[in-house]
This record gives sequence, C-alpha cells and structure tokens, in this order.
Amino acid sequence: MNPKEYKLIAVVGVSDDASKYGHKIFRDLLHAGYPVKGVNPKGGFVLGQNVYKSLSEIESKPDLVITVVHPGVTEKVVEECNKLGVGHIWMQPGSESEEAAQKAAEYGIKTTLACFMVQKGVW
Repeated sequence: MNPKEYKLIAVVGVSDDASKYGHKIFRDLLHAGYPVKGVNPKGGFVLGQNVYKSLSEIESKPDLVITVVHPGVTEKVVEECNKLGVGHIWMQPGSESEEAAQKAAEYGIKTTLACFMVQKGVW
C-alpha cells in the first residue's frame, strides 16, 4: 500500500450510507492516508468531507478515478474522464461494463477491473 502513489483519487459513487461500498471505500481510503475526493450527484458532505456533484467540479484533475456505481453510470464517467484528460479508471466489481471498458480503451484511458482495496492491500 502506497498512498503517495497518486496525487489525487476521485471516488465516484460515494454514499453517506455506511452499509454501502461507496461509503466503505471512501472511508477506508481516507483512513489509509490516500489523497481522495468523493463524487455523488447529490453533493453534500460525507465523513466531514465535501462531496462534489461531478468530476469536473473538483479543483484539480484526479490521476485516478474509482467507480462504485451502476455500470450505466460508469459509461458516463468514462466520457467525463475523457473530457478531463484523466489517465486511469479503476472499475470496482459490479460497476464495470464491457461498453465502459471498450470506450476507455478507445480513449487511451488505462482501465483496471478489480477491487482497488484488495489489490492495494487496504482490505
């Protein structure tokens, strides 16, 4: 685990519901010291952190976007990542779709289909 590996991670699908993965991933990345911002169309605050309504609202461009949303939403996130020039999308299990992965590849965005938390040793 190396929290300094990324300058900024955006988690799309952050939830204020502690039982949801969007909450658990955000919480545990924060606790592990990762530089992380949360995104949810509702906005608001989760764990005392401002939650952005979209990726483009974040002051600086994330170098990694983690999706914890429905596959149809992930496809829209890929489009937004392309517009912003984000270089890497990590699609959590259940958020990936063939179409999203294909689109990301066409745009030259590195795509990882696995659990970030397990792969990086956070969980």
